[in-house]
Amino acid sequence: MPEKDPTTYSLITYLWVTGLAAWGGLVNFYRKVESGNARAFNFIELVGELATSAFSGLITFWLCEAAQIDQLITAAMVGVSGHMGSRAIFQMERWAQKRFGEYTNKERP
Repeated sequence: MPEKDPTTYSLITYLWVTGLAAWGGLVNFYRKVESGNARAFNFIELVGELATSAFSGLITFWLCEAAQIDQLITAAMVGVSGHMGSRAIFQMERWAQKRFGEYTNKERP
């Protein structure tokens, strides 16, 4: 099996991953508009939501690939993390702090 790293995936894979995650972000933005928490024609907020969602989906994809999670489960997790957007990034931060905190919280000489 070839070694996996971010440069070995095809452009079509990245388009699918970011597209699926951005779709989740679009659904979240629509939910915010419907609940009155966002204005429908706020282009900057929409772009921010889509960019954040694509980023969280991409990070989720890489984590799933590293953990060798089934592709269908990975796709579902990418969509959900795209819908979560910044909340997913916050959860990943908390996980990383718990997992690697012992290395990052040590005093440096």
